[in-house]
This record gives sequence, structure tokens and C-alpha cells, in this order.
Amino acid sequence: MKLSIGHRLFLAVLLSIITVALVGVEMTRWKLFDHASDVTARIESEPVAKLSDALSTQYQQHQDWSFLPADSARRKTWLRDELMRLQELGGTTPGTRPLWPTLGYRIGLLDKDRHYLAGAVANPFIIAFASIDTSARHLVVDGKTVGYLIVATPQNPDDELAVAFLIDQQRNLFIVAAISVLLSALVAALLATHFRRPIRQLVDGARRLEGGRFDARLTTRRSDELGELADTFNRLAERLEDTERSRQQWIADTAHELRTPLSVLHGQVEALQDGVRSATPENLAIMLRQVGALTKLVDELYLLARADIGKLSYTKTENDVWRLVQDLLDGFAEKFRVAGLAVSMGASPACSTVYCDVDRIRQVVTNLLENCVRYTAAGGRIEVNGMAVGDELRIAFSDSAPGVPEHALSRLGERFFRVEPSRNRQLGGTGLGLALSRQILDAHEGRLEFGPSPLGGLRVTVVLKLAG
Repeated sequence: MKLSIGHRLFLAVLLSIITVALVGVEMTRWKLFDHASDVTARIESEPVAKLSDALSTQYQQHQDWSFLPADSARRKTWLRDELMRLQELGGTTPGTRPLWPTLGYRIGLLDKDRHYLAGAVANPFIIAFASIDTSARHLVVDGKTVGYLIVATPQNPDDELAVAFLIDQQRNLFIVAAISVLLSALVAALLATHFRRPIRQLVDGARRLEGGRFDARLTTRRSDELGELADTFNRLAERLEDTERSRQQWIADTAHELRTPLSVLHGQVEALQDGVRSATPENLAIMLRQVGALTKLVDELYLLARADIGKLSYTKTENDVWRLVQDLLDGFAEKFRVAGLAVSMGASPACSTVYCDVDRIRQVVTNLLENCVRYTAAGGRIEVNGMAVGDELRIAFSDSAPGVPEHALSRLGERFFRVEPSRNRQLGGTGLGLALSRQILDAHEGRLEFGPSPLGGLRVTVVLKLAG
């Protein structure tokens, strides 16, 4: 059965109040037992018999119960007074303490149809709760039962005073129980209203997200866990909105990047078909360059897609990454010379052994060196420095002008992002190399850091965890 929050809160509050009430009653019983230690077990059959005879005699005289007090409050105490009167008739000094101090609180009178007439009759719930035994003494007049004396007797004689208290206060106890139920319902309603509104907003917001409305936001302002949940929901919605925007931009950028070389190829092929151009080595070389650009773009997209889904394979072994960088710099020497760039390499770090996939790290370093060649102005300078800091190897690639604006540093590594106009498509980049490099380093528990270079350009730092 499905229970709403309001019902659950109602039951929780009601059970809490009932538990407190039960504990209070048990403490009262315990306290009463403590004061009842001087009360010894009594034989109550004699006073009950005397009271039975007296009631039967009065009934016979009046032929009904009309001799009972008309006032309901007086009827409740009337049997107690009768017991006191019978005690005084038995020779006890008037006003002295009764021999049966709790009996008057545990005895009640019913008519022949078991309807209440006088005294104290225990409610069935009180009987069940306090484990009370009840006995009924028939009142017989002229051979006919005209009523019953109901006596509540505790199973333990020491519990007489506690049972008498419970029976005497049973009406108040039921009033308290009713008030507890109403109070539970009121508190539960207030709490449910307090919690249901933000929860309903969360549900509505989640449904909007499910429907693709990533602009959904919650306006709940609370300092409790629900407020924290609402803030988390808003951050999640923002993240989903950014992801959707990035997905749309990714599709648009991919289409744009593919369109450029395809347009060039299409134009070249049409020119060859129309006879405007002939299939000379130069024209074929132009077409081949566009095919190469397309192939590189598709390869990078493929690698990024595999990295996104965790399918890019890595074969990791211990390798000297600093030595790898030295070898790659030597391989780029001719490119640096043609670009008019001076290159210097710092001292070897104290430790440069990294547990990594050497081919993937070579791919990262190669991409960074190609960027240095592509984006550093002729006559500039490139510096490579390495340092072991704690358990990390940090290799920094710094180039000279042009630099990267500060506002663009945080976006470096995004797919298809380029800094305009100095580092643009005209220089041959697709904006995917750094994104792929970041993915590779993430798989090695490393990272790429970007910052301004002291030479006036960009500094890119490769951070990797040292082996051992």
C-alpha cells in the first residue's frame, strides 16, 4: 500500500506521542507501586458481599434503581460512599481510613442489561492494557438478577493503587488520546505542507528535465537538506544544459570542420571534370592535402569518441618521460629551424619515470610541440623544463608571442576551440588535439595546465604521477 508523506508523518507523530504516553503511564505505575508498599493484600469478598446485600435490599424497597443519585458525577462516587457507610455501620469510627482504600475506585454497578449505573467500570482498553481481571457479582432480588457489581482486580495485589488510578482517570486518558490523535494530524499536516511543496517542485523540475527542458530551475530557498537538494538539482540542470549546448555545438563544429576540406575537394574535382584544370601533380597535391586533413580530423574524432566511452586502449609500462621528450625535440629540430624558432631544454628532473602508455604520451607531447611550431611567431623561442614535485612529474612547454588572452585560458582543451585571430584555422589546427591530450592524461590520472608564459606566449604543463 502506498502511503503519502502526510500519512507517514501522521503515523510517526502519533506513535511518538503514544510512546511518550505509555512511558508516562508506566512511570506513574512504578511511582504508585513505590508508595503502595505499605498496602497489604486484602480479602475483598466480605465488603463486596455486604455492598451487594445493601444494594439488593434498597432495590427491593424501591422496586427499581430510582434511589441512585440523579447527578452523574455523584453516581461515580456513590459506591465509595456506600462502602464507607457500611464500614461505619460495622463498628469503625466515622471518618477513619477505610479498610479497602482502593476498592471504591475499582467497583462499578450495572443494571440487568449491563448498562452503567454507578461507580467505576474499567474500559475494555484499560483492562487489556493493565492486564486487569474483572469479576461480576449478581444482584438477585426475588430470584431475578437485577444488576451486577463489577470489581476490577489486578493480577498482582501490589497493583491495586495503580489500577484504581487508571480506572479513575480513564476518561481523562481517552481525552488525552483523542487530543494526541488530533495533534498528530495537525502536526503531520503542517510538516507535510512544509515538505510537500519543495518536493513537488523537485518532482515537477525532474519531469521538465525528463522532457528535455534543461532550463528548468528551482526557486526553493531553504537552509535544510531539501534546500541543499534543490541547489544540487539546479547545478545538475545547469550541467545538463551545458552538456546539451556542448553537444549541439559539437555537432555544428564537426559538420563545419568536415565541410571545409570537402568543399575544396568538391571544387577541385568539378574543375577537373569541366576541364578548367588538368590533373597536374600540383592540383593532385592540393586534393591530397585536403584528403589528409579529412583523414586526420576523422581519426581525431574517432579517438575522442572512443576515449569518451572508455574504449581507448592503453598499454602501460614504466617509461622515462623526460627522455621521451628529448627524443621528440630532436625529431622536431628541422621543423623548428624552418619556422625560425630557438629551442632550449632545461636540466633533467630528479626523477622522470612514469607508469604510462608511451605511445599515448608521445601523442600528447607531439601535439604540444606541433602547436608550438604552428602558433609561435618566427624568430621566437621555445623552452622545455621538467621538475619532480612530490609524487608528480611536471613538464612545462613555454613559447613566445603571440600569447593567449586570459579569458580564453580556461577554454583551452575544449573541442574545436581556437583562439582568434592569432591561433586560427588558417594555421592548420582543428581544435581537437588539446582535447584528445586531456583525455589521454585523464586516463593516466594526470592533467594539462595552461597559463601565461614568461616568454610572452603560452605555457602548457603536462602533469603525470611518478612511478613507485
